[in-house]
Amino acid sequence: MGSRRLDRALVEEHLVASRSRAAQLVAEGLVRVDGRTVRKAAAKVTEAARLEVDDDPWVSRAAHKLLGALTVCPEVDPRGRRCLDAGASTGGFTQVLLAREASAVVAVDVGHDQLAAALREHPRVTSVEGLNLRHLEPGELGEPFELIVADLSFISLRLIVPALAAQAAAGAELLLMVKPQFEVGRERLARTGVVSSPQLRRQAVAGVVAACEEAGLRLVSAHRSPLPGQDGNREFFLRLRAPGRCHDGAAADIADAESAAADRLERIDHIDYRD
Repeated sequence: MGSRRLDRALVEEHLVASRSRAAQLVAEGLVRVDGRTVRKAAAKVTEAARLEVDDDPWVSRAAHKLLGALTVCPEVDPRGRRCLDAGASTGGFTQVLLAREASAVVAVDVGHDQLAAALREHPRVTSVEGLNLRHLEPGELGEPFELIVADLSFISLRLIVPALAAQAAAGAELLLMVKPQFEVGRERLARTGVVSSPQLRRQAVAGVVAACEEAGLRLVSAHRSPLPGQDGNREFFLRLRAPGRCHDGAAADIADAESAAADRLERIDHIDYRD
């Protein structure tokens, strides 16, 4: 009797949409072979093996990161807002925004054919593929956005922030994921690709915050993500606000430079950067 890789078998048995999704579920301990949990996507299974998947209703693990951000920032309400999902990938953030009743979501990614089919076909979703956000022009995606979320990989968020700020409506809110492994430089990464130094993690967050302020955004709060990222990297998210009148009609706070700097340090330093 022949054997095959577990991730391939899951796709061939139509239990999972893609091998990458299969590998993710296997790594998270959500796949059983003949009643036994298996955590290696490359594990060999026979054709007669009984495969079971405790699948997550969300299309990707990233959805749980945004859910965590919205939990600690309950004032950020996607309901009725035009939203931008920067670095959408398979669409975890987009799915959460839809579930929270966003009026529209523009899902942008530099790649192709990654967004889950159910999201690509959703009437409130516009999928934009093959777009490098660094080169995004104001108005290129239509009307300004009232809420912008971002989960980007393989590029420093500092390079993208100016383009994102230019897409923000007056008083818009932003929830941006900071991934230190893409902020500190390759020369400061361990062989595993993990940033383990609390000091480097803080520097990564502070560097992105500085870029945001330079782009005219104001830091409201900074938090540690409830879930680790790739290879166990610690990640963080920033809640920011664009200048102008807010979604609820209130005027956005505008502090003087000295007060803003003190607030920034306090909000950055309250985070626990340790493992």
